[in-house]
Amino acid sequence: MTLTPRLTAALCVALSLCALLAVPGTFPGLSGDARLTLAVFALATCAWVGTPIDDTYIALGAGLALTVTGVISSDTLFGTLGDSTVWLLICAFVLAAAVTRTGLAGRAAAFLVGGARTVRQLTHLTTTALVVTAFAVPATSGRAALALPVFLALARALAGRGRLVVMLALLFPTVILLSAVATLIGAGAHLITVSVLWEATGERVGFTEWLLLGLPLAVASSHLAAEAVLLTTTRRADREGPVLITAEEIQRHSDRPVTGPWTQAEKRCALLLGTVVALWCSEPLHRVPPAVVALIGAVVAASPALGTVRLKDALKTVPWSLLLFMAATMAMGVALAESGAAQWLTGGLPSGVTPVMFLAVVIAVSTAAHLVLQSRSARSSVLVPLVVAAAAGAGVNPVAAALASTAAAGFCHTLPASAKPVTLFAEIPGTPTYTPRDLLRLSAVLAPLTAALVLLFAVAVWPLLGVPVTR
Repeated sequence: MTLTPRLTAALCVALSLCALLAVPGTFPGLSGDARLTLAVFALATCAWVGTPIDDTYIALGAGLALTVTGVISSDTLFGTLGDSTVWLLICAFVLAAAVTRTGLAGRAAAFLVGGARTVRQLTHLTTTALVVTAFAVPATSGRAALALPVFLALARALAGRGRLVVMLALLFPTVILLSAVATLIGAGAHLITVSVLWEATGERVGFTEWLLLGLPLAVASSHLAAEAVLLTTTRRADREGPVLITAEEIQRHSDRPVTGPWTQAEKRCALLLGTVVALWCSEPLHRVPPAVVALIGAVVAASPALGTVRLKDALKTVPWSLLLFMAATMAMGVALAESGAAQWLTGGLPSGVTPVMFLAVVIAVSTAAHLVLQSRSARSSVLVPLVVAAAAGAGVNPVAAALASTAAAGFCHTLPASAKPVTLFAEIPGTPTYTPRDLLRLSAVLAPLTAALVLLFAVAVWPLLGVPVTR
């Protein structure tokens, strides 16, 4: 592995910190377990930042190091794989495989986008359709893959209007990333956040609570971003003139019918998905955990009589690497909390910091973190345990702080390599798409807008929904 300047700097920082932690007289009040935890945490973070090594491999190595040194038990390390949030994500991917197999997504796209008559209508109807997919497909990369054929159909229909095609190419990943906050299963980072909150504070944020807090933010940020994409990518002349997207155009890029009578498989799948989402949203009424609801839905979706996908085929779509990454980073979060390392790191906060100032700093750091840590889950693994620990010292509600950090970390549009959806739509053979300059132009506008919107929700909207700013 070649020592690049970035890798060299990361190694120097990590090794310097480890050397300081190894000196007994330094950092008084820091226990041995806390020193080991900080050393492992620093090495893992620098490896995520500065090396091309797989994120999951680094996380597993860090979890193993903490277990071997006795900071956490083997039961803690392996028990994270049995966490209900992990099972929720597994079953959600099985359900998503069933939806994908039936072609319901194509029908939904033809229904929504086919009603557009102007460029702005097309932009916002596409945005609405992409927000809805957050309930059917977990993880942003899966939603991007599902939406790509729809984009290709739109690009073919607008072949003579190149700037509009570029605008749509930028719109798809932008909305997919920002709308993920709508649901608990929208990104693996959300599940890490929920786990850290449970381990550190004993507060459980369920599917319904996340939906109540995240969906309004997802809708507002997605449509705000849609306007930003439209105005920064196109000129007034590009936006003039009617558009007409027919179902036939979408059908050319779909191997399933997008019009006509529904098949029995489509009806069963739509009914199943609607039932599962309804049960998730009504959890306070029936008290059945979301993971159990998802497991029931997955069993039905893969059943021989009622299902639309074979279980072994559906399980192939599950991102097992992401699940292992989540489990290992959950164990790292437990070590940070139980060893006292997180509390020590945040114990030196300056006095006089108001809750709004604290949240503003958290949101700003989380928004910019994608420039250093490209993995959304890795960003939450590093930031959320520290934010939760620091919130207590600042008198801020840790739930509000953790949710604000996670929501702000959803912005990762600056570079083509900043997120998988951005990379996917930046490289489409035979179709005009955006350049790094287009991304930078959009990021200069969208980064402060989304950060300000998250802060507005944290201090003005979420308190009305039961999550106050202060404890």
